[in-house]
Amino acid sequence: MAGGQERVLRRRIKSVQSTKKITRAMELIAATRVVKAQERANAARPYSQQITNVILDLVGLGAQSDHPLLREASEARRSAFVVVTSDRGLCGAYNSAVIRAAERELVARRAQGQDYALILIGKKANSYFKFRNYDIAASFYDLTDRPDYEDARAVSEVVRTMFEAGEVDTVDLVYQRFLSAGAQEVVVRRFLPLETEEGDGGGGGTEPHASIEFDPSPNVILDELLPRYVEARLFAALLDASASEHAARQRAMKAATDNAEELIISLSRIMNRARQDAITGEIMEIVGGAEALHQGQGGDHLDLPPALLEPESLSHRSA
Repeated sequence: MAGGQERVLRRRIKSVQSTKKITRAMELIAATRVVKAQERANAARPYSQQITNVILDLVGLGAQSDHPLLREASEARRSAFVVVTSDRGLCGAYNSAVIRAAERELVARRAQGQDYALILIGKKANSYFKFRNYDIAASFYDLTDRPDYEDARAVSEVVRTMFEAGEVDTVDLVYQRFLSAGAQEVVVRRFLPLETEEGDGGGGGTEPHASIEFDPSPNVILDELLPRYVEARLFAALLDASASEHAARQRAMKAATDNAEELIISLSRIMNRARQDAITGEIMEIVGGAEALHQGQGGDHLDLPPALLEPESLSHRSA
């Protein structure tokens, strides 16, 4: 019984050790990728902020504000959500946090009487919303591990076409913004139409500079910049999401590695205890057998037949 239990524990320890090697390797891979993704996200963020500020300056200088991408609907009837998740799991609560935030916002808009459209990036979001029979307008895969500008352009083309055609009145981005390797936050940020009252969070003021002269005219520049704005904002969000995904996966794999180490220690103690119990049992059996043998050997000359103990027999033997 003890030997069988020991074999089971040995197999389980070996299995946990194999899992620990995998999680440790994934942790190291994610640690190297998160550094590169962080550098790309930090490099793209100033461009996204600056192009937003330039557009705000152009609008402030009197450029046409009736551009389709700046059109503000009097009453929002349909909202679109661009939800950015990962294609793979093993990254903790990264995907579930984004999906919950998007679903909360979607339910709130529906409570206000609005319709919705989902533009999903990543297999995790698609499988979640598809399983629950949500209306999915478009899905994109294999973008979040290492996004490039062409990926952002493909998604922005779909978003811009829907918005310019009047199929949706507002577009919101739902993704995880990268703050540091140890901290990310889920944001639900308005994407379209561009909010001309305030900037994009820390990149220059919104007041136009009167000394700036544009050539060609502000209207022409605005027409050229607005599509680039959509692509740049979306590309920056994809880079933020990619860095957040790798950081979340690194933390999740580190926690898994630590848990595997603790489980190995715990199972080793149980196995050692079982082995000690088995050895103790064997020793007790040996001692018990030796004691019984000793008692049996010492009692042979005392176990005389009853006839030999009678007085007549003793007298006859004495004579």
